[in-house]
Amino acid sequence: MPYKEKKIEKYYYSIGEVAEMLGVNTSLIRFWEKNFDIIKPHKNKKGNRYFTKNDIENLKLIYHLVKEQGMTLEGARKKLSAQKEELTDNYKIVECLTEIKGMLIEIRDLLD
Repeated sequence: MPYKEKKIEKYYYSIGEVAEMLGVNTSLIRFWEKNFDIIKPHKNKKGNRYFTKNDIENLKLIYHLVKEQGMTLEGARKKLSAQKEELTDNYKIVECLTEIKGMLIEIRDLLD
């Protein structure tokens, strides 16, 4: 059985790392930070932003609403304030299913 390395998880991610995860510019993340109260990155003395897993999940949810569903910022803000729990649960389910699909494709490729 092949050895699998443990996935290293960090507590804080820089704005560049988060931008790369989402495939957007860092300026868009700063813009969303100003427009959405749910994003509260930690800042050091120099003013560098460090995002937690929770911040990243919120950014992914905002990305889904604004970029994938085409909502306006005001619409996304209202929807988040009214239905954050439901939206988060639905988004986590979609993310989990996407991950399972990727694993199944990887297994299929190994079997071929």
